Amino acid sequence: MAVRSTPEPSSPFPLGSTYSRVAGGGATRFAVHAPDADAVDVRLLGDDGREERVALTEQTYGVWHGVVEGVRPGRHYGYRAHGPWEPRRGVRIAPAKVLLDPWGRRVTGRIGDRAALRAYAGTDPFGERSDVNSWGHTPLSVVAEPDTPAETTHPRTPWEETVIYELHVGSFTARRTDIPREVRGTYLGLAHPAVIEYLVGLGVTAVELMPVHAIVTEESVHRRGMRNHWGYSTAGFFAPHPGYAVRPGEEIGEFRAMVAALHRAGIEVILDVVYNHTCEERTDGISLSWRGLDCRGYYLLDADGADVDLTGCGNTIDASSPVAVRMITDSLRYWATVMGVDGFRFDLATALARRGGASVDPRGALLTAITTDPVLAQCKLIAEPWDATGTGYGLGAFEPAWSEWNDRYRDTVRRFWNGEQVVGEFASRVAGSEDIFGHPRRVGHLGGPLEPWGGRRRPWASINFVTAHDGFSATDLVSYTRKHNEANGENSRDGTDHNHSVNHGVEGPTSDPAVVRARGRHVRALLATLVFSTGTPMLRAGDEFGASTGGNNNTYCVPEETPVADAWPLDWEAADDGLLDFVTRALALRRVSPALRQPEFFSGRAAPDARPDLVWFDRDGVEMTDASWHSPGAVTVQSWIECAAPRAASDDDSRLVVAHAGPAAEVRTGRPEWFDGTLVPEFDSSTADGVPTSRDALPAGSVIHLDGPTLLVLRVVGRPPRNAPRPLG
Repeated sequence: MAVRSTPEPSSPFPLGSTYSRVAGGGATRFAVHAPDADAVDVRLLGDDGREERVALTEQTYGVWHGVVEGVRPGRHYGYRAHGPWEPRRGVRIAPAKVLLDPWGRRVTGRIGDRAALRAYAGTDPFGERSDVNSWGHTPLSVVAEPDTPAETTHPRTPWEETVIYELHVGSFTARRTDIPREVRGTYLGLAHPAVIEYLVGLGVTAVELMPVHAIVTEESVHRRGMRNHWGYSTAGFFAPHPGYAVRPGEEIGEFRAMVAALHRAGIEVILDVVYNHTCEERTDGISLSWRGLDCRGYYLLDADGADVDLTGCGNTIDASSPVAVRMITDSLRYWATVMGVDGFRFDLATALARRGGASVDPRGALLTAITTDPVLAQCKLIAEPWDATGTGYGLGAFEPAWSEWNDRYRDTVRRFWNGEQVVGEFASRVAGSEDIFGHPRRVGHLGGPLEPWGGRRRPWASINFVTAHDGFSATDLVSYTRKHNEANGENSRDGTDHNHSVNHGVEGPTSDPAVVRARGRHVRALLATLVFSTGTPMLRAGDEFGASTGGNNNTYCVPEETPVADAWPLDWEAADDGLLDFVTRALALRRVSPALRQPEFFSGRAAPDARPDLVWFDRDGVEMTDASWHSPGAVTVQSWIECAAPRAASDDDSRLVVAHAGPAAEVRTGRPEWFDGTLVPEFDSSTADGVPTSRDALPAGSVIHLDGPTLLVLRVVGRPPRNAPRPLG
């Protein structure tokens, strides 16, 4: 039966393709935003591989729409827009180009001849329009089944109990031999009972998935014979990446099944989302979707019609534009309500708060739309508080609904355990970074200076991490002094040069037992610090068992035809089970110790028994003074943490945490004036499994011998009864 456009009117919303089971075999309503176009066609893939044209005859609010009979789920389609070519005005309509649906639920196919996807002829993106037909060279959208609410129950883990585990869907299970080969590196691989058992046993409460939106490799990467592995190159903000599906075409159902399985185990799902740029790259890049429909609506452009690049990826989404705000919030609601996810980590989030490329405005259109949306306001919202420019750095600038990746925590903890004398900064970071998140200040305004907000925030606003996907693994952080990114094909120009890393005398792998011991001790101190710091800990997948990428600190790409099993996989066979036990033990202690996961900033706040909730001591057990914070050679600090949470069962929830980053030394345990009980060692980073060599109770003010860098946790026992008066003097 011939496909035809129905004469009856249709609504311009929702955007995208919406299938309806109506009489006559069903129909699909198409709606696409293209306000500068004179006409828009739907191009359907016929049985013979040719395209079938159906004109969208209605235009409302800049949206072209119409109902097409006989089009069912699974049908491939794209759009062709007709209209002016005025690139200096940001109008880049090219009828020869078939365009993906920005609201499409599925994407299929690969790019063929990339030259066919350029909307301009020759080499000048502001020159003549290209008449080269891109049909057959570009991916297509696919009509999906109607959206239905996710059939799952959200764990809704409180922020102060949250432990985030950042992973790559493909790499995480690519070499898991305890799951079937066909599900390795897929959504269903992550949902496999053996994998979920591992995550639950480790003690994480949320997985943060690196980008799972549909991916197209950037042309600059493709030219080197590589493909984008991480996924920070989005081709569709509603479509799950089909490459992570076991069965092509089933990616929506498999993703939903993965989320439901994780939820049943009490694990939340957070998506790393990349709304700041797209795979279309620079002004001279391809025209795959947004650029050919409404370039000046979706992208930040300068006065000459060229893309403004705040992201380092060639273009920047204009997050103050109504269509971009609609697209991003519609996408977020889709992933939250239909796909069932619990939260989002926003890549280069300050790029989403810079109207016209000006200074960061935390109350910008998009960020306000997200935090005032009744659905999205209930999600965990995490900002990466910087972009690719110096003026885009905004740690602490986001409003109370947001948590933020804390790179100052990362750098300070690394420096402290490298032996640098940063005890004051270290204390601020492990206590929740109150100086960044805890003090109300005037919000930066458009065109004015950026100032932290911080008011009414909690310690969990600080996403603490010592490693992430972007940078060295924990093992490599103590094994290499410089990056080794030769495999990326960029002559190691890519990736950061500021790693705060050490190699303990040998660059890279070694069998020298002294070096191996030093590295192991260093890694354990880093990871223990992360787990026991106030704030929200985030682990990089594999750090808990010593995963390495051979010194490559930017594993974003692999050779184009690399199988999943060889694309930067986690090597489970080489896992350090001792380190795994160490991290598992640390997370278990955090889970049962309210003092180690405080929901409020300390701030001199009185604990329920009227004692200060936090006291700092030096190596000699003397309370820290202004002078001792800056004492030359200071590499030791102790924190006495009084648990401020209600304790119905026990008064023994407070802890003394000793952090010593120097060589062997005698340390006298800190002792507040009111304390006359004992301290029981609970965790010791100097041992391979974290179990203290002795668990004998120590009298207050005991001298203990530390034979090198150590993080030691001791439980306070035998305190005076709650609300007992403090002794005079």
